[in-house]
Amino acid sequence: MIEEKLVMKESCRKLFQPVVEKINELLKTKKTPIMIAIDGMCASGKTTLGYYLQNKFDCNIFHMDDFFLQNEQRTEERLAEIGGNVDYERFKKEVIIPILNKKSIIYRPFRCDIRAIEAGKEIGSKRLNIIEGSYSQHPYFGENYQMKIFIRLPKEKQIERIRVRNGNELLEKFISEWIPKENAYFKRYHIEKNSVIISS
Repeated sequence: MIEEKLVMKESCRKLFQPVVEKINELLKTKKTPIMIAIDGMCASGKTTLGYYLQNKFDCNIFHMDDFFLQNEQRTEERLAEIGGNVDYERFKKEVIIPILNKKSIIYRPFRCDIRAIEAGKEIGSKRLNIIEGSYSQHPYFGENYQMKIFIRLPKEKQIERIRVRNGNELLEKFISEWIPKENAYFKRYHIEKNSVIISS
């Protein structure tokens, strides 16, 4: 087990080193705040990269998975919208705008198991902010990122990772609904083209 963790740690170091170097360059500038978006395919390693960077730098990390649509937002029109199956309005209001204004954030994750938003917890302002998850580069957020990252992986590897992580029942949901929605968003807004690419 210890050897497996060491191998994983070393593989992450090699894979993510270009991102670490770019962040170090950004931190040498006078720019503040610094915002970095980690977008990409399901199960590609977005959260892994986010936590890896949090261990490397003094930063805040925010997860798009904490901003799924609430029940009343899940209209036929909204679910048909490309990039519309996250609460991008609430994310911008509660996370992006406070970051830009160097204010503390009242962070209120949406919990899928109870279909409700949790009570907020205060997160202090930091210069470096990592936004990770699908739809983190939604155009609604404007051009506020100093670095955009897209993580991709082979389709077969993606399917197997989802199967292991989520089980066969949810895998079918990914294949029939969530992956096609993400692919439509990537294509419409040229997400991969406008990002630093990591192949996992």
